[in-house]
Amino acid sequence: MAKRVWRWVTPEIRREVLRLAAQGVPQVEIARRVCRSTGSVCNVVRAAGGVIRRDMLLACHGRLSLEDRIDIDAGLRARESLTAIAAQIGVHPSTVSREVRRHGGRHRYRPVAAHLAAERSRRRPKSAKLDDPRLVGRVSAMLAELASPEQITGRLRVEFPDEPEMWVSHETIYKSIYVQGRGQLRRELAACLRSGRTQRRQQGRLESGNKIRDMVMISERPADIADRAVPGHWEGDLIIGKDSGSAIGTLVERSTRFVLLLHLPDRHDAVSVRDEMIRVMGTLPEALRRTVTWDQGREMARHVEFSLETGVEVYFCDPHSPWQRGTNENTNGLLRQYFPKGTDLSVHDRAELDRVQASINNRPRKTLGFMTPSEELTKLIAPTD
Repeated sequence: MAKRVWRWVTPEIRREVLRLAAQGVPQVEIARRVCRSTGSVCNVVRAAGGVIRRDMLLACHGRLSLEDRIDIDAGLRARESLTAIAAQIGVHPSTVSREVRRHGGRHRYRPVAAHLAAERSRRRPKSAKLDDPRLVGRVSAMLAELASPEQITGRLRVEFPDEPEMWVSHETIYKSIYVQGRGQLRRELAACLRSGRTQRRQQGRLESGNKIRDMVMISERPADIADRAVPGHWEGDLIIGKDSGSAIGTLVERSTRFVLLLHLPDRHDAVSVRDEMIRVMGTLPEALRRTVTWDQGREMARHVEFSLETGVEVYFCDPHSPWQRGTNENTNGLLRQYFPKGTDLSVHDRAELDRVQASINNRPRKTLGFMTPSEELTKLIAPTD
């Protein structure tokens, strides 16, 4: 019946029917004014999504009114473009696009039903996503393991692919921690975040460089290293402690993001770094010992001796260019959760470094599809076992 009605009710008449209905005019009177049968008017109102209440006419600043939605519906039925419809009601085309997409698309859009749905969506207060005890428990546990909110978000989708109720955005996690009264996460968990801050702020980092003899610059590094397709290429740097009096060395494998920590308890001069790098590299399979990319710190002054001993070539970044070893920069940021700035790093023994190394290598990483570096490294070495 409805399909036959639309042949006789034009978009203009349909728009007028809905406007009159929104004003509370009886359907019999509407039928008389638009010169159509009462049945046709009833079908128009029903197809629009239901009974129109008077309070729906109240317009809210910055939001689409019921009349706006009626105009959108009329434009869709007249096959007008979304840009043309937006111009008619005085909003941005993206507003109309989102409205139509959210409420059924071009062929299923119903203005009254869309308006009612928008009303329900605006109602406050809403139940918090993190009210679910099971989800809260998993998020809290991963925060306690020093996983970032973004890592948690991705890992939850890996662990619970068929349970959307166990998914949560990283923004929700941040808000639940930072904003008083938001969510169920304890405020103390802010200390588990990488920065340890109770509020967000921008931060930056600048590296300095020093001249070293016989350097081979990153511009001379083979191009196939850049695509991360072949494992065994590492990026390295030092994490410096209080008053530059202590340090821990870091090496990160570019393809798997696997981390190795260099124990430098007494000094972090060129000899100490060379010896510790030789020791650590000696624990790796030959296939995982190809190149190391470092900045121009003086701790790599003995790089030639290191290369002769291990067969690992060393390449140096340009001055003040930390993005050329971005994997290592990112990893050092993660490691600052374990080794805060301004602390004495010499107090950490080899056993502590091994514990931290295991912890960070078992944290899910976004760039790995929320798999862990240990899992990715296992894939590489498993065939050789």
